[in-house]
Amino acid sequence: MSTAASAETARKAKKHTRYLIPFRIWPYLFLTPFLALYVSFQIYPILYSFTTSFMSWDGMGKKTFVGLQNYVTIFTKDPFFWKSIGNTMLIMLMSTPIVIVFGLLLATFLFQLTKGRSFFQTINFLPYITTPVAIGLLFGILFDWSSGSVNALLLKLGMVQEGINFLGEPLSARIIVAVIIIWKYTGYHMAIYLAGISAISPDLYEAAKVDGSSPAHTFLKITIPLLAPITMFLILTDLIGGLQMFDEPRLLFSANAAAVGGPERSVLTAIWYYFDVTFAGFRFGYGSAVAFTLFLIIFVFTVISYLFLGRRERE
Repeated sequence: MSTAASAETARKAKKHTRYLIPFRIWPYLFLTPFLALYVSFQIYPILYSFTTSFMSWDGMGKKTFVGLQNYVTIFTKDPFFWKSIGNTMLIMLMSTPIVIVFGLLLATFLFQLTKGRSFFQTINFLPYITTPVAIGLLFGILFDWSSGSVNALLLKLGMVQEGINFLGEPLSARIIVAVIIIWKYTGYHMAIYLAGISAISPDLYEAAKVDGSSPAHTFLKITIPLLAPITMFLILTDLIGGLQMFDEPRLLFSANAAAVGGPERSVLTAIWYYFDVTFAGFRFGYGSAVAFTLFLIIFVFTVISYLFLGRRERE
């Protein structure tokens, strides 16, 4: 009986497994459309662009294999690429500290509010979700040399004798791009800091108040140290995002098609340079090499950020 029972059990298990196999493949069938689209529109273009970076190609004619020549040119003979990297770093250096400080101060102020917090949060966050086209038009109108609102105000107040060419000088052009970044991203930093402050235990503030700590002392000794991981996260993501900056300077100077990169290419960013080389100069092979060089730079900063943040969390 035991042998017969074992055989019957094995037969039922085999039958059950035979019916179960079709159910096991259903998840893969449901994933197939997404995977097919992802491979077609994400993985394949990346691989195609990578292979193109070893070619000389104008987008229409025959491709010519040039090996590493495009990369050699970028690293040894192309001053504009490294100028674009330097411009990006300089603009981020001008804007990131201010964005961090303003975001933290705004978050601290709003956290203390009992009424109207949601309203002020929304008002400060609106620039972050404003479309880049609108931002470019807005700041172009504000700082235009002949009819800009800022020049009109300065002339009316008697602070200047003639309009200032804000968009025609390298330093002022960089400052205006930095102002755009500050105006746009302060609300985002505020929201991140506000979430971080909300996660701090109220008991710490109560204990500090009992010990006679002033608000400024509490802010310096409790709030800022506990928000240090968030601060480092924002700084590193700002740096990585800054290397991908394109919309702000490109749209601000789009009125003058000849001014690629602004005055003396002072606001030429890496992505703008890639766009100009590839789609204006029809150097698709070289443009692909620029894109992958920028990818390597961003990848290095990303790895550094993950390692640094991981060490901070372990500490």
